[in-house]
Amino acid sequence: MTGVSPGERPPWNPPLAQRPAPSSRGFGPVGRGGDSPSGSPRRAALDYRGAGVSIEAGDRAVALMRDAVTRTAGPEVVGGIGGFAGLFDASRLTGYRRPLLATATDGVGTKVVIAQRLRRYGTVGLDLVAMVVDDLVSCGAEPLFMTDYVVFGTLVAERAAEIVQGVARGCELAGCALLGGETAEHPGHLGPDDFDLAGAATGVVEADALLGPDRVRTGDAILALASSGLHANGYSLVRRVIEQAGLALDAEPPELGRPLGEELLTPTTIYARDCLALAAECDVHAFAHVTGGGLAANLARVLPQEMGATVDRGTWHPPAIFGLLAGHGGIGQDEMERVFNMGVGMVAVVNADDADRTMELLNARGVPTWRAGEVASGEDTRLVGAYRG
Repeated sequence: MTGVSPGERPPWNPPLAQRPAPSSRGFGPVGRGGDSPSGSPRRAALDYRGAGVSIEAGDRAVALMRDAVTRTAGPEVVGGIGGFAGLFDASRLTGYRRPLLATATDGVGTKVVIAQRLRRYGTVGLDLVAMVVDDLVSCGAEPLFMTDYVVFGTLVAERAAEIVQGVARGCELAGCALLGGETAEHPGHLGPDDFDLAGAATGVVEADALLGPDRVRTGDAILALASSGLHANGYSLVRRVIEQAGLALDAEPPELGRPLGEELLTPTTIYARDCLALAAECDVHAFAHVTGGGLAANLARVLPQEMGATVDRGTWHPPAIFGLLAGHGGIGQDEMERVFNMGVGMVAVVNADDADRTMELLNARGVPTWRAGEVASGEDTRLVGAYRG
């Protein structure tokens, strides 16, 4: 695109998205001697930098993230960094009989506080992509493009670039373009080290390939796809446990085998391409992305009202981080299962006759998967039994 304003990315704009207006600078003295007409002392002219916003830092951040963002652009992306809107060539949709557009939006929650405390910013962008695109693929939609919003108390170019580079890497893993975004600076609203990020994505699915409750049948197999850990849910409770138990982020609990902070920043698994490959090869009826609310509540969202499911805890052993939090926080099993994924980040509901082939495909793709239960008529969705020791 032409006419690029310094600091913009499409539509990733510099902090607050514009340069200082010409009227905000260059005020000369009013009246003789530089005094105001009332005789009061002359005040220094105000500018954006004095208000806490650095346009130069925004420009530098965009320059540092440019290559990472460009790598996500396929042939459908029109133009480059610098416009007010990202453009995506939708002519590919003409190949669909009845294309349904799907959209999802999310953030990373207070997991950003852990990144902030450790000054490690490269993984939260991956979390953002996972939280958004894995919602999209739950209905069978292929993610097409994503936009992000990153806001800082004080914009440090290298930190901003590291976060957005993580978003770009996540988009590469998900197979979608990072089409646009916004980098903002909010002095006085956020502390100098504070930041937050959110994003939205759009996908497409053929109407007759739409996954969800209408496809689910009694006797369908419930397959559990392993999580990488906590993912990006429950961190308000996590931080409370850490605070009250006096746990240090650089401590290495023996059950974890690595520093606690490193465990807490483990990126959320991006299942998008694996789920799409599965839907193309096997008789998949629904996916449930296990986020806030836990396994049972999220699984229930993709089942018909007259059906439920029984999930056997005895089919897996939750990762050690869940036991550590439960022990130090005195958190009961019901609350743990309501807040956290307990080691299952995605659930596939498939034709029981296709369950073995489905598990083989996912395990071959590096996604540990096991048969955890089945759909039943007239029951609640519930977890039964005890976890493996």
